[in-house]
Amino acid sequence: MTAGGGDPRPARSRARLMEAATALLRSGGPSAVTIDAVTRHANVARATLYRHFPSSNDLVAAAFMSLIPPAPMPPPDGTLRERLIAVVGGWADAIAEAPTLLTAMAWLSLGPDIAEVPTAGGAVGSLRERIAEQYSAPFDAIFDSPDAPEHLGRVDRTTAFALLIGPLVFGRISTLSEFDYRATAIAAVDGFLAVSARSSGSAGA
Repeated sequence: MTAGGGDPRPARSRARLMEAATALLRSGGPSAVTIDAVTRHANVARATLYRHFPSSNDLVAAAFMSLIPPAPMPPPDGTLRERLIAVVGGWADAIAEAPTLLTAMAWLSLGPDIAEVPTAGGAVGSLRERIAEQYSAPFDAIFDSPDAPEHLGRVDRTTAFALLIGPLVFGRISTLSEFDYRATAIAAVDGFLAVSARSSGSAGA
């Protein structure tokens, strides 16, 4: 029993299942995260797994979310450029230092395994929604700020995310040995601001 009188065994079994699922996800992608493989690696009974995760979809979704660090939020103060650089720079650090983040992003956006995962229970859709909400939060905070319309006009946020983060993802998947993530983050922000200013007619304002 724990100090609070609760049974610690469910927490331990869930932790073992999550450790096994994330290891399989890293090494083999979502198709490797099967009920049999996870229970075998975790040495946990199938019935115990189903008490924690109603389906394999829920297990895959939980494993993905555990691998993805929180998105960097912008500072409350500073110019629009400074706040964007803080967010995109935070992304640069995450992409450079955490390969699992890129793995998750690549699978969600491009991976063929998405078609192989059953959609019963809506776990895949829920996963996409949760990640979309998580990663849109820092950009929403900036684009919804009072000074954003003056400098940016109306922003297509999906396109903005691609323009600001896409170069960093390219650097991670490329074979360039000395890719400068920080310099690229700043260049991406400045390019995005220049294009947005021209589109909104605020260039030189």
